[in-house]
This record gives sequence, structure tokens and C-alpha cells, in this order.
Amino acid sequence: MTDEIKFFNRWNGEGVKVMDLGLQQYITLAPRIMPKTGARYAGNRFHKSNTFIVERLATKLMVTGHKSKKHLISSGHNTGKKNMALGIVEKALAKCEQQLKANPLQILVTAVENAAPREEVIAIEYGGARYPKSVDVAPQRRIDLALRYMTQGAYIKSFNKKKKIEDALAEELSAAYQASAKSNAIAKKRDLERQAASSK
Repeated sequence: MTDEIKFFNRWNGEGVKVMDLGLQQYITLAPRIMPKTGARYAGNRFHKSNTFIVERLATKLMVTGHKSKKHLISSGHNTGKKNMALGIVEKALAKCEQQLKANPLQILVTAVENAAPREEVIAIEYGGARYPKSVDVAPQRRIDLALRYMTQGAYIKSFNKKKKIEDALAEELSAAYQASAKSNAIAKKRDLERQAASSK
């Protein structure tokens, strides 16, 4: 039944695979016609894992101004307007499909896999002194960070600029899909993993 459902009534998830074994249980590919469910069907405390990945991207797009618990810049007119966020995501995915000639859901999934950091740095306190320590990132957090970095990268490229947000998001997704350093998410991931490698 789910194979017949097309998200945005345009694309289906047929043939889309999550190649990263660590993320397979945490990326849901069952399409929703209109990914605006509020995860009501997901039903448990790990509901994010059961929420359609396109809906998670749209939700992240609504809080792009947040950085380190501070609302540094306005999230524009998309805050609290999920229909607007979904419209942006749909246009961006359509542009990605035109450019890369691939299923836009596969483009998004591969972009998330490529942009998800494996290690990060935390601060440990020993006798009043703080030391950086490298730790593995939990799979759920890997996806959250990848989506956050992609939406923030798109937002930075389009905020107070002539470029439209859907064009910026399409560029970000395409670059992350190709694992290009032009993507903000890929650049952030490499930076994070470089710091972690030097803190081992």
C-alpha cells in the first residue's frame, strides 16, 4: 500500500535505499502524500526515527535561525508556517531531480548519509581544567546534525540576498549528495571530524 502513495503526490520511494548501516533504523522512507503529520502516527519517544525524512527536513527549515541555543538571526517568514516550509522543500527537490536526474528522495537520503558526522568533540573536566575529548555521535543525532547543517547552509546563502531559499536548498542538497565541499553540511562535518581526530 505504501508503495502506491507518492509524497507531494509526485514521487514515490520505490528503489530508495539507505546504504549506511548505522542509519538504516533511523531514516523512515514510507512516503506521506502531505508530510505534515506532526509525527502523530509515530507514537513513541523515538518518534523522530519513525517520521518521514522529508517532514524532518521541512521541520528543520522552520528553525534555521537557531545556533548554539541562541536565535542569532530571524528564521524569516517560514517560522511556524509548515505549508510554506513544505513548499520550499518540494521546489528544492524538484530542482535537484532536474539537475541530477535521480529520485529526489534518494538524493535527500544520500545527502544526509554523506553529511552526517561520525565523531564530535566534547569537553571533559579534570581537576578544574577542561580537556577536549573525541566521542562517537549517536545515529539519531547524526541525522539531526546533517539536516541542521544543510538547512542553515541554505539559509545563510539566501538570507538578505537575491538567491531564493529553494534554489539555495537545492544547491545544498545537490552538493551534499555529491559529497562536495561546496556544501555547508559537508564542510562542517569534515571540520568536526578533523577536530575529533586531533582530540583522541
